[in-house]
Amino acid sequence: MAGMARKRATSSRGGAKAKVPHPNPLLANGEREQRVPSRETTKSTDLYRLMAWLSPAYPVGGFSYSSGIEWAVEAGDISGAPSLQEWLSVVIAQGSVFCDAVFLVHAHAAVSANDEAALRGVAELAAAFTSSKERHLETTAQGRAFIEATQAAWPCDALERLQKVWTGAVAYPVAVGVASAGHGIALAATLRAYLQAVTANMISAGVRLIPLGQTDGLRVLAALEPTIKDTAAREALTPLEEVGGAAFRADIAGMRHETQYTRLFRS
Repeated sequence: MAGMARKRATSSRGGAKAKVPHPNPLLANGEREQRVPSRETTKSTDLYRLMAWLSPAYPVGGFSYSSGIEWAVEAGDISGAPSLQEWLSVVIAQGSVFCDAVFLVHAHAAVSANDEAALRGVAELAAAFTSSKERHLETTAQGRAFIEATQAAWPCDALERLQKVWTGAVAYPVAVGVASAGHGIALAATLRAYLQAVTANMISAGVRLIPLGQTDGLRVLAALEPTIKDTAAREALTPLEEVGGAAFRADIAGMRHETQYTRLFRS
């Protein structure tokens, strides 16, 4: 009791009030209060925007495209979880997904460097770099929808600049890369989030078409995690003039889907 009395006397000496510990130690020090939230706010804002932009609920219509998977299922190339995983691993590492992500990387870099000529170049190449009519529709329709939705909710000068330097159709990965750079979101986070979202969308198409249980779909998504990680590392270092793919069967699937008799998807 005497010790407690001495402690009270010390804390109230000179009329000063006893200091009550702050419930959040990060905010207990005035100097730290100014520094810590600014860092955390930036990170949480970036994550929030990526999760919103690449969510299945974002109005780009991604659910209506299968990237040729519908024909591959009908042809018997994809018949279950193992064959779906094998198909997607090739498309991600060597096919259209790889190429699209390279375009995202260079669009992000062009905006970050304020290089309008480079931005126009990557936008033009990405729009032309499609193996079929439906593949072109898929990437440009989603690109247009992404720009419109993002400009309505998260406008930025970079998207306006893109539309000034390139008046043609905008591929989806270019739109995502430009918006991300325009909002100061790091390339590494954007690239992995984009790859995960595109992969999840293709798995969703497979789940509906094969059909496949949702748990099996999640197993495929989990199994493709190392592929996405390795592919992201390669894409970040691939020069634009070296972009290219070798997933020929997937390209053929996109072409054959155009004349498929019965279709649920637009590609």
